[in-house]
Amino acid sequence: MSEHLQTTVGKPSDTTAAQTQSQDPVELIESAKRAAAQRAVDDYFNVDMRYVGIGSGTTIQYVVEAIKEKAADKNILFIPTGFQSRTEIEKRGLIAIPFDSLPAHIVLDVAFDGADEVDEEFNCVKGGGACLFQEKLVAMRAKKFVCVADYRKDVSRLLTGWPYIPIEVTPIALKTVIKALTELGCPAASLRTLEPIKQGPLKTDQDFYIVKAPFPPLLMQKDEKPSETATGKTVDGQEGRLWRVEELAAKIKAITGVLEVGLFYGLTGPQALAQGAQGGQKPVAFYIGQKDGSVKVRKIEGET
Repeated sequence: MSEHLQTTVGKPSDTTAAQTQSQDPVELIESAKRAAAQRAVDDYFNVDMRYVGIGSGTTIQYVVEAIKEKAADKNILFIPTGFQSRTEIEKRGLIAIPFDSLPAHIVLDVAFDGADEVDEEFNCVKGGGACLFQEKLVAMRAKKFVCVADYRKDVSRLLTGWPYIPIEVTPIALKTVIKALTELGCPAASLRTLEPIKQGPLKTDQDFYIVKAPFPPLLMQKDEKPSETATGKTVDGQEGRLWRVEELAAKIKAITGVLEVGLFYGLTGPQALAQGAQGGQKPVAFYIGQKDGSVKVRKIEGET
């Protein structure tokens, strides 16, 4: 059974198509992000909401920009997933509050966030902006998680283009985690560093490290479960073990020293709420800005 519906909205005009051919590649990507953000906010945000989650990454500035146009004078509380998103919220005069200030019973009306990749079953790789722990906290506290990105992030399987799984790790356990990842069939796990490298390791808002774990493209629920000896090629051409998304995520999360894994999978917010939880890791909708100015919208089956 198909897990999702696919539709395309925002058909470009002839003028837009002509402009696309002459645009700089960077401008095309930014235009795609802005178009996707505007459409997602139009569809999933309303001024009567009380709590809204705001993710991290380069697309989120356009989400906050679109929200500001609709909610300039409203006392909505926005829950950021890190320093960057808090800055985006505050510089537009909106109210940001920390996640840990939320009363335990509060569930966010919606959470908007980006992704490094989203596959056919709405599994995501997230954490390229080094905020994956707080991003997962916010997504799993929202009635609905809406993902917004550009055309490069829409893939058939995770790790098709994006080269690694981000993993947030306590510094003291770095070597332990890398050894365990090697045993899981990861050919070249490494510490993410700042540029230039002499500045040292990149640290998260929790003062943890990020480990980059390259694996071959990840299999989905619809795929036959691979054998323990099945291998494939990573984006960089190295040999690694084949895994399904949820099985690999569970294995990595079980490693001592791992705070969180940059794989978002499992239940959506509505599915989690129906089971008595507060929210889910998987988005209900994925808004993908296209090169030609249109926006492709993918929604989980049953989502209107």
